[in-house]
Amino acid sequence: MSHQLMIIGHGTVDDAGQKEAFELLEEVRALRPGLRVDLSFLELCPPPISESVAAAVADGVDRMTVTPLVLLGAGHAKGDVPAAIAAERDRHPQVAFTYGAPLGIRPEILDLVDRRLCEAVPEELREETAVILIGRGTSDPDANGDLFKAARMLWEGRPWPIVEAGFVSLAQPSVPEALERCRALGAKRIALLPYFLFTGVLERRIRAQTLEWSTAHPDVTVVDAPYLGPDRAVARALLARADEAEAGQVRVNCDTCQYRVALPGFEHRVGEPQTLHFHPDDPDTHGHHHDHHHDDAHGHHHHAEAAK
Repeated sequence: MSHQLMIIGHGTVDDAGQKEAFELLEEVRALRPGLRVDLSFLELCPPPISESVAAAVADGVDRMTVTPLVLLGAGHAKGDVPAAIAAERDRHPQVAFTYGAPLGIRPEILDLVDRRLCEAVPEELREETAVILIGRGTSDPDANGDLFKAARMLWEGRPWPIVEAGFVSLAQPSVPEALERCRALGAKRIALLPYFLFTGVLERRIRAQTLEWSTAHPDVTVVDAPYLGPDRAVARALLARADEAEAGQVRVNCDTCQYRVALPGFEHRVGEPQTLHFHPDDPDTHGHHHDHHHDDAHGHHHHAEAAK
C-alpha cells in the first residue's frame, strides 16, 4: 500500500500567505523525509483538494491521512474538510481515508506563541506586559472558547501578568474591546499577537486596528508580536495529529459541539448537513456557493462525522 499525508488549508488570496503555507509543507517534509506529504486548499488558491487527491491516486496512493491546517476546530475542520473527504471517497472508493484533528491547544503551539511574544518583549519587561491573543473569530462557540483556553494555558506558569483573548471578526471581544479590557485592568504595556498561522487580509486588519487604538491611547504602549508563521513547531504538531489519526487515537471534544448539542442560541445548528466547500479551481464544487465575502473569514459552518 502507498500512503500519503494530505494537509488541507483554508486558502488565501494573499501571495505571502500562500508562500508561507508551502514553506510549512517543506518543514513537514524535512521532519519526515520518508513520508509522502502534499498540501491543498478548500478555496481561494490552488491546488484544490480534488486535484491533489487525483494526482496522488494516479501515482498509486491508496491510503491517505488528512489533517486540517487550522488552529482551532470550527466549521472548516468540523464540516468543510470532512465533506470534501466524503466526496473524494466517492470518487476514489479504492482509497482508505483517515481524518485527523485540528492543531488545537498543543504544547508545541503554546510554546511557539510564548516564543513569539518573547521575540517582541524584552525579558525585563515581561512581568509588566499584558498579552492579547487575537483569533480569526467564528460563529462556533466551542472554537471561540478554545482561544480563551489557550490564553489561560499561556498564562499558567509564565511571567505574563494578564493574558486576554479577542477576535478580528464574527465574535467578541473585538480587537479594540480586548485592548480596552487590558487597559481597564491597569495594563500600561500590551503585547498583541495575532493567533494566526500565516499572514493575510485579517492579520493586516488586526495590525491596522491595533495602530488606530494605540494612537488614540498614548498612555498605553502596544507592541505588535509576530503571528505564528511556518515554524517547525507547527510542522511537529501537524505530524503528531497525523500520527494520532494513523493510530486510531483521534481525540476531539464533542461535549460542547454546536452540531451535536443544543447550546443556548445555537439550537438550530444541531445536525446541520455537510456540504462541499466552493473552490474556483474545482468544477465539481461550482454548485455550492456562499453568501459571505472572502476576507479569509467565514460565518457559515457545517458538521460532519470525521472521515474514518
